[in-house]
Amino acid sequence: MVADQRRLDWDERHKAGDFEGRGPNPTLAAGAAGLKPGTALELACGSGTNAVWLASQGWKTTAVDWSPVGLANGKETAEAAGVSVDWLEHDLFSWVPPARSFELVIIVYLHLPPAERGPVYAAAAAAVAPGGRLLIVGHDRTQAAEGLDGPDPSRLFSADEIGRELLGADPQLVIERAEVVRRVPPPGRGPIDALLVLRRP
Repeated sequence: MVADQRRLDWDERHKAGDFEGRGPNPTLAAGAAGLKPGTALELACGSGTNAVWLASQGWKTTAVDWSPVGLANGKETAEAAGVSVDWLEHDLFSWVPPARSFELVIIVYLHLPPAERGPVYAAAAAAVAPGGRLLIVGHDRTQAAEGLDGPDPSRLFSADEIGRELLGADPQLVIERAEVVRRVPPPGRGPIDALLVLRRP
């Protein structure tokens, strides 16, 4: 029931307007730069701005979210951009993506309580095909003290700690990047992101 209420809350947020911006997440775009397009999966895609951007870059993109309102927004954005995205409505607490099936899996700003985060992120890692990558972007742990207001500080993380968690579950993975990305140079206060890129050999 709690998950159902959270899904309904997201429906309302997506009905209220475009709070996600109109372009891709800048940290995602930087992290994906130079990758050869192939099959891509975005989990918790929201209104699909990142999925549409991936498709525009040549990726064969599948986007998953539990909000039908967000997915409908994404479909409109994709149609306006003239790109094709496979939109799927699933609850990530109960649905698992097919293993070893995507050359790029992305999660952007999915700030879950730590106890819930582990299984969802591990399932994302398992979906990465040999030679593929998992790219995670979240607000860094320093965001609460040094950046803008954001999620509950208990849900923030560093790229290093997420990397350790995922390597503990799947030692075959290799960390390519684990970085703090400040979009506004100090002493300015802006978004502070954690960027993690893992590769499956």
